Amino acid sequence: MAKSRSQCCYNSPESRWNATQFFDPDPDAPGKMYTRNGSFLNSVDQFDADFFGISPREATSLDPQQRLLLEVAWHALEHAGIAADSLVGSRTGVFVGMGGNEYARLFDKPEDMDAYLSTGNSPSMGAGRLSYMLGLQGPALVIDTACSSSLVSVHLACRSLLNDECETALAGGVSLMLVPDGTIAMCKMRMLAPDGRCKTFDAAADGFGRGEGCGFVVLKRLSDAQRNGDRILAIVRGSAVNQDGRSGSLTAPNGAAQVAVMRQALDVAGLDPRHVDFVECHGTGTALGDPIEVRALSRVYGVNRSAPLALGAVKANLGHLEAAAGIAGLIKAVLVLQHAEVPPQPNYEKPNPHLNWNELPIAIPTAPTAFGKSDRPLVAGVSSFGFSGTNAHMLLQAASPPSRQEPLVNRPAFLLTLSARGPEALRALQQQYVERLQVMFPWRMSATPPM
Repeated sequence: MAKSRSQCCYNSPESRWNATQFFDPDPDAPGKMYTRNGSFLNSVDQFDADFFGISPREATSLDPQQRLLLEVAWHALEHAGIAADSLVGSRTGVFVGMGGNEYARLFDKPEDMDAYLSTGNSPSMGAGRLSYMLGLQGPALVIDTACSSSLVSVHLACRSLLNDECETALAGGVSLMLVPDGTIAMCKMRMLAPDGRCKTFDAAADGFGRGEGCGFVVLKRLSDAQRNGDRILAIVRGSAVNQDGRSGSLTAPNGAAQVAVMRQALDVAGLDPRHVDFVECHGTGTALGDPIEVRALSRVYGVNRSAPLALGAVKANLGHLEAAAGIAGLIKAVLVLQHAEVPPQPNYEKPNPHLNWNELPIAIPTAPTAFGKSDRPLVAGVSSFGFSGTNAHMLLQAASPPSRQEPLVNRPAFLLTLSARGPEALRALQQQYVERLQVMFPWRMSATPPM
């Protein structure tokens, strides 16, 4: 049960910083960045504060990352068919992957600071505010392991469920870029691609493009979900977390540690590595990281396979979402299992020459690729590695199809009911549906229906 917010634009919005002012192609230019581009969410300054009982004054001091967490967690519960008010007083846990807070940097004058600035910008409030708003009384944690934060949050949520610390869990992550400082620092480390795009597995891989996003999954013990008749999108078979330890450098990936965390996850899941059909890679699109990861995958999953292991990396679609990267990869893996099809890998034209692809039991799909028929459920792996050295790997199994499917009703039209907490919010929701339907069915949406 998953939900994400992903409407984005590929540029550097003027609402964040002046890309021309901070741009310089020389990576050593002080205070400058050598890329103008990234994948940015639209309208992160827009927030329906009244919906969550937050006053306009408090909302002004509220980190947009916390705003996104509230919105997307609510949508995830709706998608899961769970009424938010039914969770009040329940042992529901909240596990949030979240990195630095940049919004507080915008309040640089003492007279701009108010009583809400601390609660609005403390990272711990990312989980605490969500628990408070929904009345949840399970564990509430914010996890920062850099790029692996959100997948580690899902791992810890699963552990909490298995230990009976909570009965339901919200797990995910969020990441936004509000000031230029982080991009400037990453340019000084030569981590970013000049064109702002991740070219994972490709010969042109020259760094990653930064991205933004927020995603949540709703988790339950399988027996509880089955007993409650919940819609199950996928099953977490097992997961593991470890650390690079002493690697080539503080931020360099460690292939041996990646092999270890994958094997540990397989042991927890009780799965044969040959039965893993697809792996959603960390796959940042760096000349160093991609070959290390692919070799590690080959060592774990490549022995005695009857068919090549399909790989993908959603970072080439969305950019590197950093603290939210793992949850984006997990949501993509769930979709792969649901559709039994791997989408083509974007920005992939010429294989990375640092790998001998002819000797690797690996396939990078360049067109939609359906899985062959199998007498077992499909299994997907998800990897997320933090530049802090913390690695996470998770194994998901396709959910069994419902035993009884309702017959499709042939009608000329269907009734779509919408609800909101006020007329303005209802009109905004209606417009969102109209815009989405215009994209999906442009030949049918000639005009906006009246309210």
